[in-house]
Amino acid sequence: MSVLVGKQAPGFKAATVMADGTINGEFALSDYAGKYIVLFFYPLDFTFVCPTELIAFSKRITEFEERDVQVIGCSIDSQFTHVAWRNTPVDDGGIGAVTYPLVADVKHEICRAYDVEFDAAGVAFRGSFLIDKEGIVRHQVVNDLPLGRNVDEMLRMIDALQFTEQYGEVCPAGWNKGDKGMVPDKSGVASYLASESENL
Repeated sequence: MSVLVGKQAPGFKAATVMADGTINGEFALSDYAGKYIVLFFYPLDFTFVCPTELIAFSKRITEFEERDVQVIGCSIDSQFTHVAWRNTPVDDGGIGAVTYPLVADVKHEICRAYDVEFDAAGVAFRGSFLIDKEGIVRHQVVNDLPLGRNVDEMLRMIDALQFTEQYGEVCPAGWNKGDKGMVPDKSGVASYLASESENL
């Protein structure tokens, strides 16, 4: 499994179902250059854990937008299967009109580029990638197929990244938006631990 953190996010172009339900045959990651991106992979449409994750992302889309983040989902299904899943009622296992693009990685080129392909099953693991405005991967996590991801944890990572970009401080264990950061030097860690170690 490759570690992409600190490296340029692999670019791609693929047919994609947009948030309004239309199909964009020339969708590219570079369409969002200069913007934060959360790119997440999931195994397959019309499965079990997957709809819970896609709906969770969709329900929090305003929180991502407030942070200037574009959410993009990706699986090996075709754009036509994505449309069918969007058109399936939630109470029948569908995802409804999710509020972000769904990429069709039918040739598996994108999941291979991000090294999240699960060869034995022919699908992608649950990989999540936070990409900064310069196109650099700053956070990644990969879950096995039965293990649904925590969308709120991705929001926390975005807050941490934006905090450190704005203030130049680092984010200690368990940091949440509004918490104290740490100056990244010897006196900074000493000062932080003196006041906060009991809360870790």
